[in-house]
Amino acid sequence: MFRGSLVALLTPFDGDRLDEAALRRLVDWHIEEGTHGIVPVGTTGESPTLSHDEHCRVIEIVVEQAAGRVPVIAGAGSNNPVEAIEYSNYAQQVGADATLHVAGYYNRPNQEGLYAHFRMLHDATELPIIVYNIPPRAVVDISPQTMARIAELPRIAGVKDATGDLARPWAERQLIKKPFAWLSGEDGTAVSYNVAGGQGCISVTANVAPRLCAQLQELTLAGKWEEARALQDRLLPLHQAMFAEPNPACPKYGLSLLGMASEACRIPVVPLQESTKARIRQVMKELELI
Repeated sequence: MFRGSLVALLTPFDGDRLDEAALRRLVDWHIEEGTHGIVPVGTTGESPTLSHDEHCRVIEIVVEQAAGRVPVIAGAGSNNPVEAIEYSNYAQQVGADATLHVAGYYNRPNQEGLYAHFRMLHDATELPIIVYNIPPRAVVDISPQTMARIAELPRIAGVKDATGDLARPWAERQLIKKPFAWLSGEDGTAVSYNVAGGQGCISVTANVAPRLCAQLQELTLAGKWEEARALQDRLLPLHQAMFAEPNPACPKYGLSLLGMASEACRIPVVPLQESTKARIRQVMKELELI
C-alpha cells in the first residue's frame, strides 16, 4: 500500500487561519498529478504550530477529500506517547489508512526507551504505523537492531528514513524479513535510497512538483535506473532550493507561485529572503513548472 511518491503535505493558511478550501484543492491536485499517497500534519505540515483541533481537522479534511483514491498516512507523532495515541485514534476514527510516528524528540530516550515508545503506541492503537527516524530533528537515532525489534510488532508497516545514511536500508533489510515499506525522507537521496531497497519517498519537493516526483518514483520501481538518474539530475536544484531556508517556507513560496495557496507560515518560520525567492522562481522556470 505504501510506495511511490507520498507528499509531506503543506498546511495552507489564510492569514493565520487554516485555509480549508485550499487544502481540499491541494488534495485533488496531488491525486490528479499522480501522487501515490498523502501524509498530512508532519513537520512540513507545520504540526508543531497547529493547535490540537487544527491538527485533527487537517487529517479529517484530507481523508474526506482523498475519498479512498490514495492512501493517507496521518501525522500523529509526539514525544508524549499519550498525545500520539490520541492523534492516532482520531486518525482511525476519521478513516486514515496509517499513522506516522516520530522518535521521541527532546526527551531523548535510549534504544530501550525508543522501543518502549513504539510498543506503547502499537499496543494502544489499531492502524498500521510508519516509524519516522530523523536524527537531525529528534537527536536520537533508531539503530537498525532497534528498528528490527520494533518491526516485530505486527502493525509496524515501514519506516520514513531521514537519517541520511544510505547504508541504513541495506543494514535493516538484513534484519527485517517481513513485508516492510522502506520510504526515504530525503528528496535528494531518494533514488539512491531506492537502489538500496527502498520503495518510495515521503517528499517535500512533491508539494511543488508532484508529477515529476511521481514519475521519478515510478522509474525506480520499474528498475529504470538510468532514466531515474537523469530525472533526478534535473530535480536536484529544486530539492536543494526547497531547503535553502527552514522548511516549509520554501515549498510554500513555490506553491504560491503556482497559485495553489498562500506562502504564509507560522512563526518561528519566517518569510523568505528575496534572494531565496528568486532562486526558487528560477529553478521552477527551468523545470517548466511556472
